[in-house]
Amino acid sequence: MKVYLIGMTQNPVRAIFIAARNCYTAKSVGEVLLEFEQKPDYVLKLLTNLYKKGHHSIFEHASFTFIAEDLSRTATHQLVRHRIASYSQQSQRYSALETKPLNFVIPDTLKEHKEVMNLLSDAENLYKQLIAQGVPREDARFILPQAITSRIVFTMNLRELFHFWKLRTNPAAQWEIRKLAKTTYSIVKQTDNLLKKFLQNTIEPEIFT
Repeated sequence: MKVYLIGMTQNPVRAIFIAARNCYTAKSVGEVLLEFEQKPDYVLKLLTNLYKKGHHSIFEHASFTFIAEDLSRTATHQLVRHRIASYSQQSQRYSALETKPLNFVIPDTLKEHKEVMNLLSDAENLYKQLIAQGVPREDARFILPQAITSRIVFTMNLRELFHFWKLRTNPAAQWEIRKLAKTTYSIVKQTDNLLKKFLQNTIEPEIFT
């Protein structure tokens, strides 16, 4: 699995802070910007307090866009259940998958089973044969296992990421989606120093303990 951040809200904490202050102050935008620039400790304290009080809508003003490669269709089926997000997935109908070797995500528990490896190889060969015989890709894809890798672009705002991380880093979550959630968390945490402090102080104790 490879995950890349390909886009995000410029200065996400500033956007969240201005949204938060807009709800509670008569100060001008210029004055609020000065607060943001001059009082980082106040910014962090305000966002922490509002999060703990349940005022989570302000976090919807910061969004992050990722692309994940070599993710199984099993995992992407779980990912797209998070509906407050946007998705663009590699199409099995239009992508010329038959022109190159197919890749599969194989759990460690299955790697020693020769029957599994044979099944995947047979499915790949049959898929390519069907297309060579003129069967449309949209029909030939029906025989592909869920283990086949896919590529997906997805965008989530920070509030939805909180929800995603809480559900999908849980030890009860499936290992592949759990890895994806932990990877996106690590990526987001490195995008902004103030955001990193907020996540470490407020989100990590709630999600990872």
